Amino acid sequence: QVQLVESGGGLAQTGGSLRLTCTASEHVFSINGVGWYRQFQGQEREPVARISRSGEVVYADAVKGRFTISRDTTKKIIYLQMTNLRPEDTAVYYCKGDEVWDVSRGNLVPDRHLDVWGQGTRVTVSE
Repeated sequence: QVQLVESGGGLAQTGGSLRLTCTASEHVFSINGVGWYRQFQGQEREPVARISRSGEVVYADAVKGRFTISRDTTKKIIYLQMTNLRPEDTAVYYCKGDEVWDVSRGNLVPDRHLDVWGQGTRVTVSE
Protein backbone atom coordinates (compact mmCIF):
# COMPACT_ATOMS: atom_id res chain seq x y z
CA GLN A 1 0.00 0.00 0.00
CA VAL A 2 1.33 3.40 -0.97
CA GLN A 3 1.46 5.86 1.89
CA LEU A 4 2.91 9.21 2.69
CA VAL A 5 3.06 9.93 6.40
CA GLU A 6 3.55 13.38 7.84
CA SER A 7 5.07 14.05 11.23
CA GLY A 8 6.60 16.91 13.16
CA GLY A 9 3.55 19.03 13.76
CA GLY A 10 2.73 20.41 17.15
CA LEU A 11 2.62 23.59 19.13
CA ALA A 12 5.03 26.46 18.56
CA GLN A 13 5.24 30.03 19.72
CA THR A 14 5.22 33.01 17.42
CA GLY A 15 8.69 33.32 15.97
CA GLY A 16 9.47 29.70 16.63
CA SER A 17 10.31 26.87 14.29
CA LEU A 18 9.08 23.41 13.40
CA ARG A 19 10.25 20.87 10.88
CA LEU A 20 7.66 18.72 9.19
CA THR A 21 8.60 15.40 7.66
CA CYS A 22 6.82 13.46 4.95
CA THR A 23 7.97 9.85 4.75
CA ALA A 24 7.07 7.45 1.97
CA SER A 25 6.12 3.87 2.76
CA GLU A 26 8.69 1.13 2.44
CA HIS A 27 7.92 -0.07 -1.07
CA VAL A 28 7.78 3.32 -2.73
CA PHE A 29 10.25 3.21 -5.58
CA SER A 30 10.33 6.90 -6.48
CA ILE A 31 8.36 10.11 -6.21
CA ASN A 32 8.18 12.85 -8.83
CA GLY A 33 7.14 16.21 -7.50
CA VAL A 34 6.07 16.66 -3.90
CA GLY A 35 4.12 19.49 -2.42
CA TRP A 36 3.21 20.66 1.02
CA TYR A 37 -0.29 22.03 1.47
CA ARG A 38 -2.17 23.41 4.41
CA GLN A 39 -5.78 23.66 5.34
CA PHE A 40 -7.15 26.31 7.63
CA GLN A 41 -10.25 25.44 9.57
CA GLY A 42 -13.30 25.63 7.34
CA GLN A 43 -11.30 26.38 4.21
CA GLU A 44 -9.94 24.55 1.21
CA ARG A 45 -6.41 23.20 1.11
CA GLU A 46 -3.90 25.58 -0.34
CA PRO A 47 -0.40 24.99 -1.65
CA VAL A 48 2.52 26.01 0.51
CA ALA A 49 5.61 24.73 -1.28
CA ARG A 50 6.59 22.27 -3.95
CA ILE A 51 9.80 20.56 -4.94
CA SER A 52 10.39 18.74 -8.18
CA ARG A 53 12.45 15.59 -8.53
CA SER A 54 15.30 17.70 -9.85
CA GLY A 55 15.11 19.99 -6.84
CA GLU A 56 13.34 23.01 -8.26
CA VAL A 57 11.27 24.69 -5.57
CA VAL A 58 8.28 27.00 -5.54
CA TYR A 59 6.75 28.73 -2.53
CA ALA A 60 3.51 30.48 -1.75
CA ASP A 61 4.02 34.19 -1.18
CA ALA A 62 2.84 33.87 2.41
CA VAL A 63 5.74 31.62 3.36
CA LYS A 64 8.59 32.84 1.16
CA GLY A 65 11.68 33.52 3.18
CA ARG A 66 10.32 31.62 6.18
CA PHE A 67 9.70 28.06 4.97
CA THR A 68 12.13 25.78 3.18
CA ILE A 69 11.20 22.59 1.38
CA SER A 70 13.83 19.94 0.77
CA ARG A 71 14.02 16.26 0.02
CA ASP A 72 16.22 13.28 0.60
CA THR A 73 15.60 11.40 -2.60
CA THR A 74 17.43 8.28 -1.44
CA LYS A 75 15.39 7.97 1.72
CA LYS A 76 12.23 9.25 0.03
CA ILE A 77 11.66 11.84 2.73
CA ILE A 78 10.49 15.38 2.14
CA TYR A 79 10.96 18.11 4.70
CA LEU A 80 9.32 21.44 5.37
CA GLN A 81 11.43 23.61 7.64
CA MET A 82 9.23 26.34 9.04
CA THR A 83 10.80 29.32 10.78
CA ASN A 84 9.53 32.63 12.11
CA LEU A 85 6.13 31.04 12.59
CA ARG A 86 3.06 33.20 12.90
CA PRO A 87 -0.37 32.48 14.35
CA GLU A 88 -1.77 32.61 10.81
CA ASP A 89 0.34 29.55 9.97
CA THR A 90 -1.90 27.50 12.25
CA ALA A 91 -3.38 24.78 10.05
CA VAL A 92 -3.27 21.11 9.20
CA TYR A 93 -0.35 20.47 6.88
CA TYR A 94 -0.40 17.76 4.23
CA CYS A 95 2.15 16.44 1.81
CA LYS A 96 1.19 15.20 -1.62
CA GLY A 97 3.15 13.14 -4.08
CA ASP A 98 2.25 14.15 -7.60
CA GLU A 99 3.41 10.86 -9.07
CA VAL A 100 4.41 7.97 -6.83
CA TRP A 101 5.85 4.71 -8.11
CA ASP A 102 5.78 1.66 -5.87
CA VAL A 103 6.56 -2.04 -5.92
CA SER A 104 4.43 -3.14 -2.96
CA ARG A 105 2.98 -6.00 -5.03
CA GLY A 106 6.46 -7.40 -5.58
CA ASN A 107 6.20 -6.40 -9.20
CA LEU A 108 9.17 -5.69 -11.39
CA VAL A 109 7.46 -2.82 -13.14
CA PRO A 110 6.45 -0.22 -10.54
CA ASP A 111 2.84 0.81 -10.23
CA ARG A 112 2.09 4.46 -10.84
CA HIS A 113 -0.11 6.41 -8.46
CA LEU A 114 -1.16 10.01 -8.93
CA ASP A 115 -1.87 12.58 -6.24
CA VAL A 116 -1.04 10.56 -3.15
CA TRP A 117 -1.92 12.47 0.01
CA GLY A 118 -0.75 12.00 3.56
CA GLN A 119 -3.09 12.10 6.51
CA GLY A 120 -1.94 15.53 7.70
CA THR A 121 -0.21 16.90 10.75
CA ARG A 122 -1.53 19.77 12.79
CA VAL A 123 0.53 22.88 13.44
CA THR A 124 -0.60 25.37 16.04
CA VAL A 125 1.21 28.65 16.55
CA SER A 126 0.40 30.57 19.72
CA GLU A 127 0.69 34.32 20.03
